[in-house]
Amino acid sequence: MHWPHKDLLDVSQLSVEEIRHIFETARHFLEINRRPIKKVPTLKGKSVVLFFAEPSTRTRTSFDMAAKRLSADSFSLSKSGSSLLKGESLKDTALTLQAMNPDAIVVRHSFSGAAEFLAKNLRCTVINAGDGWHAHPTQALLDGFTLTQVWKSFEGKEVLILGDIAHSRVARSDVDLLTRLGARVRLCAPKTLLPYNVKKWPVTVFTDLDRACEGVDAVICLRLQLERQEAGLLPDLREYARRYGLGRKHLALAKDDVKIMHPGPMNRGIEISSELADGDQSLILDQVEAGVAVRMAILFIYLLREGR
Repeated sequence: MHWPHKDLLDVSQLSVEEIRHIFETARHFLEINRRPIKKVPTLKGKSVVLFFAEPSTRTRTSFDMAAKRLSADSFSLSKSGSSLLKGESLKDTALTLQAMNPDAIVVRHSFSGAAEFLAKNLRCTVINAGDGWHAHPTQALLDGFTLTQVWKSFEGKEVLILGDIAHSRVARSDVDLLTRLGARVRLCAPKTLLPYNVKKWPVTVFTDLDRACEGVDAVICLRLQLERQEAGLLPDLREYARRYGLGRKHLALAKDDVKIMHPGPMNRGIEISSELADGDQSLILDQVEAGVAVRMAILFIYLLREGR
């Protein structure tokens, strides 16, 4: 299909048809990734810069692996290894990188809007790998793709997003993607960890986890982002784990075939019990596998689009 987008900044840019096209392309790459020989020459000669000004394991590694499996050259840059640490502006760092003529820059930054700022100032494709509290489009796409492997349709499905909603770019992107695909989304968190404008979101909000779990088809647990929180939002981690940590008793309230997800990294015993994280209903490692396939699909679609 014709691809009109230069950059991927948020899932709100994408139509439902475009989301499904990414899923279908990812399905092809998922099959390739399960072969003995996983590398294809599709993006040979293309170069991808991984510009991560925040720590990352899964996203950074999966983008690096995605680029390499497509035969693109990938180059990693962290804040500690860049001139940002010496006081250089984000724009000047980006223009310096652009002068090296990469085909794409994958950026993670602590400032909401950083990816959009770069996209407006750079000729190459910019892919948002997480900006502040704002958005994490590739995580939402891989979450949605993971669920397509077990569901034929999102229509009528109830998905619970549990945990630190207020500070989560994953929650914002997941809500946008899942609701547009037809799912009904619930949020559950202490009031102190809910966004101030959550009443405007297309969701049902709970502060009681037992009630929130009743009849759900999937639960997406979120990491407590203590590094972004102000003091006093949580009185005690033990109390949080008791009231909002997902455990075996909650599955009895959900659908029999409920699926458990987590974008990682997990705080076992606080956000989710090890029993559930490692259990038969967990899709957590499926999400990791899906992440490589989805990011291969994104690099493929954006770097080979017409008019480049």
